[in-house]
Amino acid sequence: MQNLVVLIKGAGEMASAVAHRLYRCGFQIIMTELEKPSMVRRKVSFGNCIFEGSWQVEDVESKRAGNLKEIREALARRKIPVVIDEKCKISQILNPDIVVDAILAKKNIGTTIKDAQIVIGLGPGFEAGKDVHAVIETMRGHDLGRVIIKGTAQKNTGTPGPIQGITDDRVLRAPRAGVVKNILDIGSLVKKGDIIGSVTDQPVFAKVDGVLRGLIHDGLTVIAGQKIGDIDPRGQIDYCNTISDKGRTISGGVLEAILFLLNDAST
Repeated sequence: MQNLVVLIKGAGEMASAVAHRLYRCGFQIIMTELEKPSMVRRKVSFGNCIFEGSWQVEDVESKRAGNLKEIREALARRKIPVVIDEKCKISQILNPDIVVDAILAKKNIGTTIKDAQIVIGLGPGFEAGKDVHAVIETMRGHDLGRVIIKGTAQKNTGTPGPIQGITDDRVLRAPRAGVVKNILDIGSLVKKGDIIGSVTDQPVFAKVDGVLRGLIHDGLTVIAGQKIGDIDPRGQIDYCNTISDKGRTISGGVLEAILFLLNDAST
């Protein structure tokens, strides 16, 4: 596994769960991100190193890398390099063995089955056998994490998965277009009606009691209705700093798909 390079497109929550598992299994991991990523669960996203320079998720460290030399230095130090590369042009230089599209855009925005020996897509927008070699189901429920070798994942419903029966109300959305100003931080305990922050002076209120599990970076520009935060009604502060059950399940599906496709190619 140490000789296999995995390029992961995206460095948000689910991409980071995948990166963490594959890293611990011995793969060399490289990730790409936007210049100003709007990931919500920043505490468990390797892409937070874009803002901080470096970032740890469960004892695995990522490092912002600006060029090929810095990528190689990070890999040599057993860190995960994260490159600002919206169109994933670095792939043409690195020639990775495996590409995982973990952007979760709900559509394919440029990944092809020819990008690597093994190409995997997370969630809807990909067709296994056409766009990618395998698709991983990301919809909560019975099939979460299932490896799809032929066909597609379930369509996006637009409704977040329930936690203690709560769906939409646990998600914080921008009330208007503008610039985000955070008052509270991830890990804060909140009550329904508390002000979390604002978007260009229009307040954002908590709709449920719980812990602020995710919040996009202060100062980012957002559009009206964009997801900017997440409240966990279970109120467990330590959940803010660890990979979720959904992330672990999806990452397990990615590992299974890689091993299955490697074995299939060798027979």
